[in-house]
Amino acid sequence: MDIERRKLALPALALALLSVVPVSVIPAFGASADEDAVAKNVEAFRAAQFAADAKALDALCAAELSYSHSDGKLEDKAMFIANATSGKSKFLSLEYKDTNIRVVGPAAVVRFHWVGESEAVADGKKSATNLHILMNWQKQGADWKLLSRAATKL
Repeated sequence: MDIERRKLALPALALALLSVVPVSVIPAFGASADEDAVAKNVEAFRAAQFAADAKALDALCAAELSYSHSDGKLEDKAMFIANATSGKSKFLSLEYKDTNIRVVGPAAVVRFHWVGESEAVADGKKSATNLHILMNWQKQGADWKLLSRAATKL
């Protein structure tokens, strides 16, 4: 069997290029099971925030939670849940738009555009929020837990 070097050059070049192209550049052919699980938890978190559901928020957040607001206020898990469920205000609407999820080993980086409107219970004053959110989720056992969150005003 005669094999010419020219016939081997193209496959060798293709293999060499594949070995230096970052995996993130190669398109995925569908979401992984972990990406699906994180997406479900992100939506469950949004729904729990909207409903001010302390039990659901507790289940979704890691004990080590670091929750940063767009004004720089920092909360741990207990403070976040207490403030999110205090009843001082209620959401009228809350959307997470253009959600992007990237799973990297036991971590997931989630980014989205937060658009919401809330109302203060005491005086009925409404306020709108327009934020960019970065969440970091960590796989703990079989569950994905929110480990940190940071917000930036748009």
